[in-house]
Amino acid sequence: MTDNCYHCGLPIPSGADFSVEIEGAPRAMCCAGCQAVAQAIVANRLADYYRHRDALPESPREALPLELQELGLFDHPEVQKNFVRPVGEHEREAALILEGITCAACVWLNEAHIARQPGVTAVDINYATRRARVRWDERQIRLSQILEAIAAIGYRAHPYDVMRSEQLAQKERRAALWRLFVAGFGMMQVMMYAIPVYMAGEGEMTADIEQLMRWASFVLTLPVVLYSAAPFFVSAWRDLKLGRVGMDVPVALGVGAAFAASTWATLTAAGAVYFDSVTMFVFFLLSGRYLEMMARQKAVRGIEELARAIPAFCTRLPRYPAMDVERIPVAEVGVGDTVLAKPGETIPVDGTVLSGESSADESLLTGESRPVAKVAGDAVVGGSVNVASPLVLRVDRVGEGTRLATIQRLMERAAAEKPRMVEMADRIAGRFVVTLLLLAAVTAIVWWNIDAARALWVFVAVLVVSCPCALSLATPAALTVATGAMTRHGVLVTRGHAIETLARATHIVFDKTGTLTEGRPRVTAALALGQVELIEAWALVAALEAASEHPIGRALRDSAVVGVAPEPSQGIPPHITFAPPGATELVARTGRGVEGRCGGLLLRIGTPAYVAELHAAAEPAEAAGWAAEGATVVALGDAAGWIALFRLEDTPRPGAAAAVAALRAQGLAISMLSGDSPGAVARMAAGLGIGDARGAMTPEDKHAAIKALQDGGAVVAMVGDGVNDAPVLAQAHVSIAMGSGTELARSQADVVLLSDDPIHLTEGVTVARRTLRVIRQNLVWAFVYNVSAIPLAMAGWITPWMAGIGMSASSLLVVMNALRLQGQRGK
Repeated sequence: MTDNCYHCGLPIPSGADFSVEIEGAPRAMCCAGCQAVAQAIVANRLADYYRHRDALPESPREALPLELQELGLFDHPEVQKNFVRPVGEHEREAALILEGITCAACVWLNEAHIARQPGVTAVDINYATRRARVRWDERQIRLSQILEAIAAIGYRAHPYDVMRSEQLAQKERRAALWRLFVAGFGMMQVMMYAIPVYMAGEGEMTADIEQLMRWASFVLTLPVVLYSAAPFFVSAWRDLKLGRVGMDVPVALGVGAAFAASTWATLTAAGAVYFDSVTMFVFFLLSGRYLEMMARQKAVRGIEELARAIPAFCTRLPRYPAMDVERIPVAEVGVGDTVLAKPGETIPVDGTVLSGESSADESLLTGESRPVAKVAGDAVVGGSVNVASPLVLRVDRVGEGTRLATIQRLMERAAAEKPRMVEMADRIAGRFVVTLLLLAAVTAIVWWNIDAARALWVFVAVLVVSCPCALSLATPAALTVATGAMTRHGVLVTRGHAIETLARATHIVFDKTGTLTEGRPRVTAALALGQVELIEAWALVAALEAASEHPIGRALRDSAVVGVAPEPSQGIPPHITFAPPGATELVARTGRGVEGRCGGLLLRIGTPAYVAELHAAAEPAEAAGWAAEGATVVALGDAAGWIALFRLEDTPRPGAAAAVAALRAQGLAISMLSGDSPGAVARMAAGLGIGDARGAMTPEDKHAAIKALQDGGAVVAMVGDGVNDAPVLAQAHVSIAMGSGTELARSQADVVLLSDDPIHLTEGVTVARRTLRVIRQNLVWAFVYNVSAIPLAMAGWITPWMAGIGMSASSLLVVMNALRLQGQRGK
């Protein structure tokens, strides 16, 4: 063996002659696999990977590309059915899991390399879960070619599978436990030999017996240093080669110096030995890191639990209403199929109840512990559990299109982002390590002149006792635990900064429709104003609102489609069906209404003020009267004047008043901004106890109102649900979307209320504030510990074994303090 491979770090066998020119110099490789991978990386102009990596990859001897014909199997539609979903006419998106990811540079390398493949339109890799989402145009590239490109740079990609992900997590836990076991066993055995030496009085132990004890301790410490502590040395060496100083540098220096000095003292039979301190330090440090890993995996497991929520098989009714059943894989279910959910079974798809009455346990998805009643016409969510009796369901969404899959994607996005507080703590820890090394060096020089015999162990104690592990763990440990706790309360965190910002919020701004109200307004009156009969007005409404996603637009369309007249006295018989005329040149004015042409006639439907701009006629008295009563008024008109008026009313959500009261009790200022009429907004605000309520607001008005609050020093959280809320949500410091809101609002939001019950927002605020308190406690403890421990270690009052216990105990304390958030309910 002559040297180590530049790519994977393994020894290069004698006689091997493989090299690649990287950054202007030939770099030796251990095998043809590493050479091929390195050449692929350099050829794709991705050599920066070697400067940024902080962990070595697997050897490509174990990661050589699969046979092309085997990769070709992944292009088969039946194989892709389980993990690939259509995005557009020709675009596809696959959920993959990557093996071989060891550091953030691996993520960068894969993302950059895959993105450069022709036809790949998007790629995103989550470092915490090793999951990748790749989107491509199937006219330009096949999935097998993407997998081949990944294999070419030394990694393996497989269809995402929960079991495989858990196997990788188990492998990581098993390796950590073995290292911890070796360190613990070595520590206990070494202490058995060290204690008699410490307790023996002058002359009570002969020199040969003491030397035997030393040799026994050396033999037992050797596997601890070479195996259990190996990751510290490997990481420290990489950091130094990259010209930076990480947290493992002082750890490796302390362990290495203490072990080297103890080995020399054993060989020369002179001086003190510190084998007990070395083993104890390694054991306690590994214990802290193991707990940190378990906390991280537990957070990731929350995402995996959602993936497991969908069963593998379901019961389909191929000839419904005939009750002939067939058992098929869920992957084979299509939109429009009819399935049967038996009591106790997990509902496999998003759908609508066709027949049956039951209740569904949606606690995994929404945090709501009480089962939700389900009758014909109600929507059901895949992953919930049918509790009482059989339900026949029409399939509306499957696979990646379900709400469950959307929640998974949002959770993965949150896990992938690094919050500002974590980045700040990492920067502080990096600078702290440099300062620590300087202090340790100065301490060693001073003690060498005071008492050379004590200089080494004082140097080691300074390095060990003040390692900033607790500082780096303080924030991510708390945020990881808090994210899981908030999800159990029905509050899904989708952005890294959301918890911190929500905890600091001073103002909560609500949209009205779909947020504090049910979001399902009903048409309670309709009035024709002379130009056409009401039935014809309904036809025009159906045409103009055909594609609307706004709750008011949907309510009008739903009423128009069946021609329902809410008041028979208006002369319209109920349940009249008709074919509405087609509308062209449709233009939606956010917060105002819709304009379009029907049969060549230019029409507007929306607020009375918006419609009046077409003809400038005086507003009908009925509109003002309905608005004064707190109803929402929608007008229909053309250039000739008013055609019809529609009165709509919405009801507050059951928990809205309690949520507003609870938020106010938490010291938050509450505002309501809405595009509805001022009368409707004032009436709703009075019922909910909101003092600051403003109506007839466009999205631009809402944006300006939030900006004004922010300019006054407020930290604003905005709660909305619709498409027209997306720009306003983006303006707020932290944005909160209702789970039933539009896909755009959910994708823009930092937090999603899964249960649609605003009372859960109060629990989210409570957990966020507790999390911020825990983070502050952890940071204060880490700072106080280091400030107190360093002078004591420099003064020689702390031995290396005491330093190992103190450093590890400080790390364990911040993790255990963070874990307290798991058992706390927001109240």
